[in-house]
Amino acid sequence: MFFSSASLAVQGVASTPVTVEMLVVFALIFLALVLFATEWYPIDVTAILVMVLLMILEPWTQISPQEGLSGFANPATITVLAMLILSTGINRTGIVQLISRKMAAFAGTDQRKQLGATIGVTGPISGLINNTPVVAILVPVIADLAHNGKTSPSKLLIPLSFASMLGGTLTLIGTSTNILASNIAAQLGAESPELGLHAFGMFEFTKLGIVVFVVGAIYLMTVGVRLLPKRIPADEDLVEEYALQEYLADVVAPANSSLIGQPVEKAFGKDDLDIDVLQLIRDGERFSDPLARKEIRENDTLRLRTNRETLEHIMDAQGLALTGGPPTEEDLNSDEDEPVLVEIVIPSGSFLVNETLASSTFRQRYDANVLAFRTRGDVVRDRFEDISIRVGDTLLVQAPPDSLTRLVENEDFIVAHEFDEVTYRSEKIPFAVCIIAGVVALPALNILPIVVSALAGVVAMIFTGVLKPTELYSSVEWNVIFLLAGVIPLGIALQQTGAAALLGNAVASTATFLPTIGVLWMFYLVTGLLTSVISNNASIVLMIPVAASAAQSIGANAFAFVLAVTFAASTAFMTPIGYQTNLFVYGPGGYTFSDFLRVGAPLQLLLSVVTVVGIAFFWGIRA
Repeated sequence: MFFSSASLAVQGVASTPVTVEMLVVFALIFLALVLFATEWYPIDVTAILVMVLLMILEPWTQISPQEGLSGFANPATITVLAMLILSTGINRTGIVQLISRKMAAFAGTDQRKQLGATIGVTGPISGLINNTPVVAILVPVIADLAHNGKTSPSKLLIPLSFASMLGGTLTLIGTSTNILASNIAAQLGAESPELGLHAFGMFEFTKLGIVVFVVGAIYLMTVGVRLLPKRIPADEDLVEEYALQEYLADVVAPANSSLIGQPVEKAFGKDDLDIDVLQLIRDGERFSDPLARKEIRENDTLRLRTNRETLEHIMDAQGLALTGGPPTEEDLNSDEDEPVLVEIVIPSGSFLVNETLASSTFRQRYDANVLAFRTRGDVVRDRFEDISIRVGDTLLVQAPPDSLTRLVENEDFIVAHEFDEVTYRSEKIPFAVCIIAGVVALPALNILPIVVSALAGVVAMIFTGVLKPTELYSSVEWNVIFLLAGVIPLGIALQQTGAAALLGNAVASTATFLPTIGVLWMFYLVTGLLTSVISNNASIVLMIPVAASAAQSIGANAFAFVLAVTFAASTAFMTPIGYQTNLFVYGPGGYTFSDFLRVGAPLQLLLSVVTVVGIAFFWGIRA
């Protein structure tokens, strides 16, 4: 039935001629894909570059300055901005942390309970507030749950990320991808009423989201847990995990050392040595940051981070003597007054992104020593000063307790450890819960559009004290906003030049040998693969107009095709760069690139079938 109807529809479609305008747009898409995949420039910079080129090349792209800048005023952009602020307000109350602590108490040391609690808490929460902040909040909670419960963090952190993606499919506001897809669908529906497209309702696809979440959760609890590696042994400390034994040493300055009488900042400042003084130990008393002006005396012990070659050089040159074995994490965390060792994950929007340790003020601002640097699965233990820092990179940091508290409270970092010293506005929890409930309920009841509801929620959080006015701008991941604003005009160009129709007709031609449901499945797979190498929001902008055109060409339900693309872009499991939450767990889990492929590829394939069949069952695929 599907085969014959689709074939007849394709036969009736006139071929679309290729124009210069289309070729220009295709060239810009190719440029964007290359830059997104290679990360030569930050993705938001790439998006703005594409937006500027679209306006410069207006005679061919048909994008006027007004249309080029329309992404900044687009309801999807404003809604995502508001949802990021609302998520920060929820974070400030500590309600997620409160729920997660009860989860930890329930799970105890039972790995199965830990995994079930991780998935069971993360998924539903990610349906109510943006899933990216949820993972940022829960990374330290789950990492501590694993260590305290004698479980490898590697067994829980990928499920945390995957569960947040699965939960993001439950409602319109679960992820920025859904919000953007809803807006594009509404625009296409307004321009071409025959498509039958409209903005998504708050719970319009919740029934399919529940099916996807349940199937994904069962997979993670059964097959996935067996495929997950134990990259980090449960009882291994951070010094062992980062294999720092060869890079840490205690040396003594005897009476004949040339360092006697010199301040620490000048002792090793010559010859561009890659060396950090972590502690100075004198008569059993330990001194930490700031050490720069502390004068070295006879028989002082200096705790150093450096490589063996440099260590041998300074011992010979400065007359130092090695003492004892390499310090352990316990030595570095000797008591409450000493600096502590933690992992810090760099989220999008952090001031460190695209900076280096040498060019940034990170060390000075937080009195911090960086002991190791994990980037895209590789651990760098020395000479990392000039490495450009990217989203998802993890720094192993030693800093004083007051600095760590400031790091935890700063949106620029995800500290992979919970601190009791952090204060939350727990008295504001009732206000925050009521505001989020209102933000969800008003659009669901068709009283207010989601963009108005979300902005009203932001105002309400300010008036009730859930958020301070000064926290508004720091709550927004501006790179996400600029990404959305930059790629939205690309979707408009696809439509206006006829490039989307051309691609849609090309894909529709596969209906001569595939049933309609097969074409739908193909769109899911292509979107999933595309999202694995570029931004999920960029893939939505590119794929939805093409999917709608293809559906129209073969006489299929355009809403079904748009929904398949949306779900595929929201569940990018196969690579750590496919979705931002994967990058958040990459370092703390000690994962390699192949770990995501091994666990994520079977899940992606399974959900491609479940989602497509679910769409056909709930909405039908015939126009």
